[in-house]
Amino acid sequence: MTRIINVHEAKTHLSKILDQVRGGEEIILAKDGRPYAKLVPMEQADKRPLGFVPGKISETFFDPLPREELDRWQ
Repeated sequence: MTRIINVHEAKTHLSKILDQVRGGEEIILAKDGRPYAKLVPMEQADKRPLGFVPGKISETFFDPLPREELDRWQ
């Protein structure tokens, strides 16, 4: 179900409105009776495991770059 809510009401009851949106409701924010924005629930992103890229970084990775390499970046 989609509801239209005045911006003033949305500012006053934002937490309650966000809970309703999270519960699946779509809400249209209106100003002077004209639609401005639509609040819809976000899809839950899957958690990505840390360390998902195989391999290791060698200790030399953290060594300072040679001067000629640094000059090329300037």
